[in-house]
Amino acid sequence: MTPRELRALCLSFGDSVEEFPFDPRTSVFKVLGKVFALSALEADPLTVNLKCDPEDAVRLRARHEGLIVPGWHMNKRHWNTVTVATADGAPGGAGGALPDRLVRELVEDSYDLVVAGLPRAARLRLDRP
Repeated sequence: MTPRELRALCLSFGDSVEEFPFDPRTSVFKVLGKVFALSALEADPLTVNLKCDPEDAVRLRARHEGLIVPGWHMNKRHWNTVTVATADGAPGGAGGALPDRLVRELVEDSYDLVVAGLPRAARLRLDRP
């Protein structure tokens, strides 16, 4: 997955926006003001911080050691840092690669977890009761 594809994926969800509250290089993707993904899209390797169910987070870290790690500068229980690709477009980092399908699922899961915490009216408007 390329940085452009990751940005497009994050922006494909209902009411998602990209903001730069920290610096001009760190994309922060939000739904109705709540963060669901953060990424320095120009970084090598390309990584993204994603919200995750705590039990799933531990399981994913064990299954994809080195490619999915506790969230950098985030609550380590609820966030993972996922290595998506190197700058030359090669997937993953040292030790293998994550399939694009898995990255897409993790981004969608992060979005869904954030939406689940929104008021019911907002969830219904986003068609994610």
